[in-house]
Amino acid sequence: MSEAQRRPTLLLVDDEEHILSALRRVLRGEPYELLTANGGNEALAVLAANDVDLVVSDARMPGLDGPALLAEVQRRWPATLRLMLSGATDLDTSIRAINQGQIYRYLGKPWNDDELRFTLRQALAHQHAEREHQRLERLTLEQNHRLQELNASLEQRVRDRTAELQQTADMLDLAYDELRRSYVTATEVFSSLLTQRLPGDKQGNAQVIALVRAFAGEHQLAETESRDLAMAAALYNLGKLTWDDHLLNRPSDLLHREERERYCRYPLLGESLLMALEPLHDAGRLIRHHQERWNGTGFPDQLHGEAIPFGARLLKLAVDFVELQCGQVLQRPLPRQEALQFLARYAGRLYDPELCKQFIDLCTRCAPDLLETDSSILAVDTRRLEPGMVLARNLQADSGMLLLNAGKQLSRTLIDKLIAFEASEGARYTLHVRQPEADASPAKEQLR
Repeated sequence: MSEAQRRPTLLLVDDEEHILSALRRVLRGEPYELLTANGGNEALAVLAANDVDLVVSDARMPGLDGPALLAEVQRRWPATLRLMLSGATDLDTSIRAINQGQIYRYLGKPWNDDELRFTLRQALAHQHAEREHQRLERLTLEQNHRLQELNASLEQRVRDRTAELQQTADMLDLAYDELRRSYVTATEVFSSLLTQRLPGDKQGNAQVIALVRAFAGEHQLAETESRDLAMAAALYNLGKLTWDDHLLNRPSDLLHREERERYCRYPLLGESLLMALEPLHDAGRLIRHHQERWNGTGFPDQLHGEAIPFGARLLKLAVDFVELQCGQVLQRPLPRQEALQFLARYAGRLYDPELCKQFIDLCTRCAPDLLETDSSILAVDTRRLEPGMVLARNLQADSGMLLLNAGKQLSRTLIDKLIAFEASEGARYTLHVRQPEADASPAKEQLR
């Protein structure tokens, strides 16, 4: 029998048989299983042998009295609710019951039948709500465990499909060392694993991350807000993790009704998968709302205007801009300029009009590469790298796997490993780097 179908079990404790009889008579028509005990020690024996949801105990009993009994119940069966009946006003007894037994309610004798029945219903409803809360917490932990298993499965699939993972073990060790220090880096690594299920021309997470970071930097957003945005940009499509490949590759504009319903649930699923990770709660909230629309026709909550979190409004602009170009929204992939025109056309309907204007201005001024507008950033190949240079953006393998994260300072050992990695892959990589402040200018002139 399920928890929802099981009749609540009540234990009635009193040393006077006529009191127990009166209680049974009052509760005869209620949907409860009733157990009785004539004293505190007998009540403990009944509790040890049965699953009891609620105990109603008299305060004054020979031997183990009510407060002592309820204190023991609280210690051994804390989930069991505790009520106490007393026929006399006794402040000390009340204080003991409240402090030691942590009782739910204190009722006097003689009781009002309707009040007693209402109090029991209210207490059991409270208990049911608390149990449901605990069940949902366990479900969230279970979903997180399944996510971790699925992550391991994805890593294995990538490992099976690409022999390069064996050849890049040293690079991965360096990346995992960074993972332990930064949740932001961790989410970007996981994002690169997620994108392995997509064709190369549809892997847009890196561009979404770069866009929100560029906007955050230009508009000097707070560090916490910028970090949450970067993590949300890395994991915004986490809720699509369990989709079939054909659904992942279909533009959202062409989804059938059932597919559309599933699509509309992915922001909620993405948020729920992050609930067990407290540092990702704010990023999860942005993921939940990044498909809301300025006019209130979005999903999942149909938020309107500024009720949509600012970060979610910005994330929607970045996601739509990239996915329009990747062919994940409309059947025909849009060129960059047409994608910007699409955003402008729907400002005030899909997008925050003022934020949309700022976003388009950023993309227009920084086209085609956000980093090329920063004169302090140099684009160099591995053989022109020097120890002390600092990566200005993430370095990814041709497959999309993150090798080094932005902010990493290069050493001679690391440069040699990069060169060896290139040779083993038959690839050539260009790194975007900054020189250390002390010697940035001479080195930049030399590299030119």
